[in-house]
Amino acid sequence: EVQLVESGGGLVQAGGSLRLSCAASGFAFDDYAIGWFRQAPGKEREEVSVIGNDNGYIPYADSVKGRFTISRDNAKNTAYLQMNSLKLEDTAVYYCAAARIYNSGDELMTGNFDYWGQGTQVTVSS
Repeated sequence: EVQLVESGGGLVQAGGSLRLSCAASGFAFDDYAIGWFRQAPGKEREEVSVIGNDNGYIPYADSVKGRFTISRDNAKNTAYLQMNSLKLEDTAVYYCAAARIYNSGDELMTGNFDYWGQGTQVTVSS
């Protein structure tokens, strides 16, 4: 079955770093864009970043730009989120999700994020 499993979360002090991993199985990883999302208590879910598979532009939320980096290793069916210079406001449950890459006209587009992991908690303390 399709699975996305996040790992790497935990407790870290402000200014520190964490690397989250998203291990995928049960689908053609290379045909999917991978997104990282987060949800803090009492807040709406926020898109952190999305990575395709065509060396295209990689968007980042303004709140993490310059501090977080998304990447993927197709040979390992794994995506990553490197988080540096962590702030208290980064505390959230972090989810990875997968969206099928489609041809739309002559362009590559992503569909809906159909597959989601269970999330991993990141807590940043002072």
